[in-house]
Amino acid sequence: MIKPLPRSAEEYLSWLEVERGRSPRTLSAYRRDLVAYQEAAVQVSGGSGIPMDKATPGDIAAYVAGLRRTHSAASVARALSSIRGFHRFLVEESLRDDDPTVDLPGMSTADLLPKALTEEEAELLLGAVVGAGPAHLRDRALLEVLYGTGARVSEVVSLNLGDVAEALESSDLALIRVLGKGNKERVVPLGRMARDALAQWLSGEGRPLLQPARWKRRSDADAVFLNTRGGRLSRVGVFGVVKKYATRVGLADRVSPHVLRHSCATHMLARGADIRVVQELLGHASIATTQRYTKVSPEHLRRAYEGAHPRAGTKGGRDRVT
Repeated sequence: MIKPLPRSAEEYLSWLEVERGRSPRTLSAYRRDLVAYQEAAVQVSGGSGIPMDKATPGDIAAYVAGLRRTHSAASVARALSSIRGFHRFLVEESLRDDDPTVDLPGMSTADLLPKALTEEEAELLLGAVVGAGPAHLRDRALLEVLYGTGARVSEVVSLNLGDVAEALESSDLALIRVLGKGNKERVVPLGRMARDALAQWLSGEGRPLLQPARWKRRSDADAVFLNTRGGRLSRVGVFGVVKKYATRVGLADRVSPHVLRHSCATHMLARGADIRVVQELLGHASIATTQRYTKVSPEHLRRAYEGAHPRAGTKGGRDRVT
């Protein structure tokens, strides 16, 4: 039987929701991490239940070491974030005098580097949708929007018709609205290929053919992307679409919707985009998050540095001031 989370953990989750504005999905992930953390403590204690808030540095180090053997780097990193945040909260709220996670080693940057596709692989994936039926038009538009905007899956499935209306009518650079983490809205460009694919999907040959005679949920009537039953396409549905075409071109083990987001950022930086522009495009609160993408194109960084830094010591850099 799973031991309930202690009151301190529930207070921490409530604090994340109220004070930090964390989304329900993020809170759910943190809760799973903390429940697993608590379950491990119960097993170690033979079922008697060591309180989470009493864990020692050794307890936590042993738990994380076990996670590293059985979980992906991303999962371990998120669990570390959950546990660290919980113990910092205890200290800040005077529920504990010390933080047992202070000396806990973090994940190496190399473990967390985005695994982007090459530009050729991205083109191969986007060209895998062959057909003219409504489902094909939707899938082509979905892949183009994911790669063309770098938007998160949650942002794409939340798109409403009003968010893209101006983009489809504009003769200039198209812009769409997406609702990101913390309910923060931002505007992102929509490239020509993505706009054309989206326009085809929303034409009489696409979305209208999947609309039901009666909407199951009122919000579904505004959804840009529908499933074949006429409801709003879900995150799981998006993963299924991406995996279908990735399998078709031999990239099943390398592609997910998030990989398309990584690829968008990586390819833009490799082609010379300013990192702050990419930060704004992806909706990153910190530029440090965006800087992870530059690590997969060190040659671009080297060229940019040599060409722009006044003390690069190369012919391409500025003359030194003496």
